[in-house]
Amino acid sequence: MVDYHEANSQFQQPNHGDYMQPEEDWDRDLLLDPAWERQQRKTFTAWCNSHLRKAGTQIEVIEEDFRDGLKLMLLLEVISGERLPKPERGKMRVHKINNVNKALDFIASKGVKLVSIGAEEIVDGNVKMTLGMIWTIILRFAIQDISVEETSAKEGLLLWCQRKTAPYKNVNVQNFHISWKDGLAFNALIHRHRPELIDYDKLRKDDPLTNLNNAFEVAEKYLDIPKMLDAEDIVNTARPDEKAIMTYVSCFYHAFSGAQKAETAANRICKVLAVNQENEHLMEDYEKLASDLLEWIRQTKPWLENREPEKTMQAMQQKLEDFRDYRRVHKPPKVQEKCQLEINFNTLQTKLRLSNRPAFMPSEGKMVSDINNAWQGLEQAEKGYEEWLLNEIRRLERLDHLAEKFRQKATIHEDWTKDKEAMLTQKDYETATLADIKALLKKHEAFESDLAAHQDRVEQIAAIAQELNDLDYYDSPNVNARCQTICDHWDTLGSLTQSRRDALERTEKLQETIDQLYLEYAKRAAPFNNWMEGAMEDLQDMFIVHTTEEIQGLIAAHEQFKATLPDADKEREAILGIHNEMMKIAQSYNIKLSGVNPYTSITSQSINDKWDKVQQFVPARDQALQAEFNKQQSNEHLREQFANKANVVGPWIQTKMQEIGRISIEMHGTLEDQLNQLKQYESSIINYKPNIEKLEQDHQLIQEALIFDNKHTNYTMEHIRVGWEQLLTTIARTINEIENQILTRDAKGISQDQLNEFRSSFNHFDKDHTGKLGPEEFKACLISLGYDVGNDQQGEAEFARIMSIVAPNNTEEVSFQAFIDFMSRETTDTDTAEQVMASFKILAGDKSYITAEELRRELPPDQAEYCIARMAPYRGPDAVPGALDYMSFSTALYGESDL
Repeated sequence: MVDYHEANSQFQQPNHGDYMQPEEDWDRDLLLDPAWERQQRKTFTAWCNSHLRKAGTQIEVIEEDFRDGLKLMLLLEVISGERLPKPERGKMRVHKINNVNKALDFIASKGVKLVSIGAEEIVDGNVKMTLGMIWTIILRFAIQDISVEETSAKEGLLLWCQRKTAPYKNVNVQNFHISWKDGLAFNALIHRHRPELIDYDKLRKDDPLTNLNNAFEVAEKYLDIPKMLDAEDIVNTARPDEKAIMTYVSCFYHAFSGAQKAETAANRICKVLAVNQENEHLMEDYEKLASDLLEWIRQTKPWLENREPEKTMQAMQQKLEDFRDYRRVHKPPKVQEKCQLEINFNTLQTKLRLSNRPAFMPSEGKMVSDINNAWQGLEQAEKGYEEWLLNEIRRLERLDHLAEKFRQKATIHEDWTKDKEAMLTQKDYETATLADIKALLKKHEAFESDLAAHQDRVEQIAAIAQELNDLDYYDSPNVNARCQTICDHWDTLGSLTQSRRDALERTEKLQETIDQLYLEYAKRAAPFNNWMEGAMEDLQDMFIVHTTEEIQGLIAAHEQFKATLPDADKEREAILGIHNEMMKIAQSYNIKLSGVNPYTSITSQSINDKWDKVQQFVPARDQALQAEFNKQQSNEHLREQFANKANVVGPWIQTKMQEIGRISIEMHGTLEDQLNQLKQYESSIINYKPNIEKLEQDHQLIQEALIFDNKHTNYTMEHIRVGWEQLLTTIARTINEIENQILTRDAKGISQDQLNEFRSSFNHFDKDHTGKLGPEEFKACLISLGYDVGNDQQGEAEFARIMSIVAPNNTEEVSFQAFIDFMSRETTDTDTAEQVMASFKILAGDKSYITAEELRRELPPDQAEYCIARMAPYRGPDAVPGALDYMSFSTALYGESDL
């Protein structure tokens, strides 16, 4: 038998509020109250009928219709979903008692202690016992399973009511009797879940009958909750029956609990879909940025690989200026894009890991490694292009110098050979006297001496022409033609010279008179004249130097030349003395001179004229050498100016790289502290950029001055640029790694102490401070953290499993980020495909498929359309038109998919 009051008390928790203290006294006072019996009779009858109608029946008088036990057993089968023993169909009392006992046994099997209630009382139609039995059933099957924040049954139901009605004015639910008398609490519960059914603001606290009837009618019409209470009974009773109120309110709880489950399921799906949509946007952004960067590299690289030389120095210098614009203007934004691309890729992979999604695999040829390889090829082409430009400028400078030198020497030689052919072909010796013949012969010998002296000049001209050909001088055809003309003419002169000598020697016997003084003059004047011509040529010769040492060498050589001028002047005076002696002899012996030395065309006047020119060229040469010396001093100042700054900037960049490496390895403070410190470093690095720009300005001055080496520093501008770009990339990548660690920590609920422990373990085994662990180092680290990855078969298998997670691409190295991801995955939970599938099942009403209409009703519009566009049609045997397969969609969210 079941005691009515004992059955009630076993579902109550210890009292937590003063309002429950007098409950038992109220129950005792109301035991014989007709109002109490009437309220319970009506409420319990309506509650029973709400379930019995599912079986196609109902009761009219509660104490009469359960007497034979048949409808009582049917009621229990409906509310429990289980089959009871087969009832007895006899009309005798014993058959009825047996049926009721089967019902009471079933109630007892559900954990209800049966005291004071027996089958005989129910069969006899005892109202008190019948109502007590029904209340026991209501407690067990309608109220017991209610749980809110670890409370259960009555307290859980009360807490649920308090929370749902808290925002409403004039509603203060403290119990299940007088708190409901004005009807506002019932209306508040309905309005909270279905605001379109009730205009709550029009309800008045002083009109409880209207409020109660409104709530009861709305609940019966729209919520399928039968009317279990009478408004007049509640209003006219000092303290409405608590069990009746609880029974009716529990129907509201069960009616609205399904909506809460659907809302929770929809929220879960929204969360998962939002993550998936965001990840897809990041993937699309990465693909576009990678494509743009690779296309820029593809278009730029052929330009850098073009080695088509220009013909003029001006054209090559324009190419060099275009290259500088590329370095200063076009390339820096692409460096930033490349760095941002790596940061976006790392952030995307971190988000995918945190949301338990598969890693992002970019399109073929767009991996970060592919972009790095393409970038490396670009920089190699860039370096080769710059070296080629500088070499071409040096080559063109050399070519211009050689071409000018060729023109000068060729002009001097052509001036010398002018009229020589006519002289050699004349027949003057045929009518000349013996003395004239002798003179002609000696003159010819002097000419041959002069001709031999000019042989070196011809060879120099040919050598310069050959060098111009070897250096691929653009005007080589004209140079070759002129050189060939000179060589052919020189061969002709040689042949004519030999022919004239032969002719003169044949007539030598006829001509023996010779003037020794003329001969001596000619012999000394010719080499001196050649010396002066060579001196004038050297004094006008162009020069090119690159250092102060080279120009100082030229100045020293010039000073040595000037030291020989006094001896040369003595030789000049000696030659002029011979000429003067000849004039004295002729005057003394009345010799009629023709006025022309028969042995040479070099006159004293030409010697004096050339000597004057030498005297004029010497100070001009002094000025040119001094100007070049000043230029080289200025160049040396530019070298020292660049070196002084480069020797500061280079070590500063190296120091910053080392400091950033220490911050990423050491564990000083929280991740936020490390992030703030890195951002301060980033700010200081960005503020340092003006120093790099000043160094670029100095480097531009050096290149404009065509300075190609610098002995004062080992740093080149290329080294500084590469170091600066690596520093910017390293600080950005390190900040991104710390941000990803913070994202991992917050998303996975990892404490700072856990992160410190992970970092300490990782650093302990990272002996070479590379930020990565080899397989053996990683295994030792796992063992130190308590993982069973020993050398036995089981341990090796476990270690292989872990390595497949942290190093899926067989890199054989584990980064700290991969280590943190693994440890966070081992210690926290994430959404799974099964959880998402279960959520869709709730929205679908336990069906194996879902429709577009259900998705649009339960999800926000954009996410509903997202699901509809991606869900495959459902092909099961129970499929209906428009059915969608949410199971394969849920699985695809967490596996290999095009989603």
